Parts: sequence; C-alpha cells; structure tokens
Amino acid sequence: MKEITIDTKIATLLEIDGMKDTLIAINPKFKKLNNPVLRRTLAKVASVKQAAIVGGMEPIELLNKLRESVGQEPIQVDLEQKESKQDIITKEPKIVINANEILDREQNPLAITRKALKELQKGEVLMIISDFKPEPLIDEFSKDGYKINSTSSDDKNFKTFIEK
Repeated sequence: MKEITIDTKIATLLEIDGMKDTLIAINPKFKKLNNPVLRRTLAKVASVKQAAIVGGMEPIELLNKLRESVGQEPIQVDLEQKESKQDIITKEPKIVINANEILDREQNPLAITRKALKELQKGEVLMIISDFKPEPLIDEFSKDGYKINSTSSDDKNFKTFIEK
C-alpha cells in the first residue's frame, strides 16, 4: 500500500476495504461518503487536507488517524497550513445553490456549480450554501481564476461566494 499523505485523494483511500467506514467513524460529517455520486465525483478531486477542512478537523489530525488505521506511522511534524487569500465579495448573488440538497438528490455539486457559473456574466456572483466548507469546490474554482470567499457564522452553516 502506498503511503497516505496530506495530498492523497479520498477516492484512492476508498479503494481500501473498510476505509469508508473508518472515515465515517473518525468524523460523522463524512457520512456524505455514503452518497455514490459524491464517491464517484468529488472524492476524486478531494485530498485528505480538503476532507479534513470539510469535516472541521485539522488536516494533520485526520492524516494521522488514517495512517494509524492502516498501520502507518503518524507524521510528527506540523504541516504548514496555507491559508488562501480570499477577497471579500459584497455583491448580491445572482444564483444560489444548496449543496446539501444536491447531494441528497445524489447529484454532483461540482458539475451543477460549473454549469451555473457559465450562465453568469463577468462580475456576477454565485453563492453555495452548505453545512460544510466545500474545500474541493473552492480549490477547483480558485484554479480556474474565480474570486472566492467562504464564510461561516458557526461550524454548521457556510456561504461560499464565487464571482465570475
């Protein structure tokens, strides 16, 4: 078995027998992995680090729990967490997407968000509402050059703004 790192994709981990149950046992927020669409789509782009952030955990904590579950030694050094500089977006969203409802319908929030962004004009804003910080989506759209800001009034509700 390959060494589990902070950049290991969740889909790779799910190839290990029992790993889905292990992830859910580590953090109940990972119950979303029971959704087959999520496993086929977002799990392929989400890393251990991103999953930890979605689950409200420190990435090193999740990494070491996963490593220990497969008999690998925990990492002893602190991983530097790079906080992405996010611009504050103050514009009213033109489109609002509820990621939880999309996942409940076993659809792909990444694909639906991408399609919705195509409908926007430059400078318009899309907002994603979710009960987790959608770190894999944030990373994907940041790579595409979108301006992104994700805020939370508490650990249960996130609003992620994407400006085209």
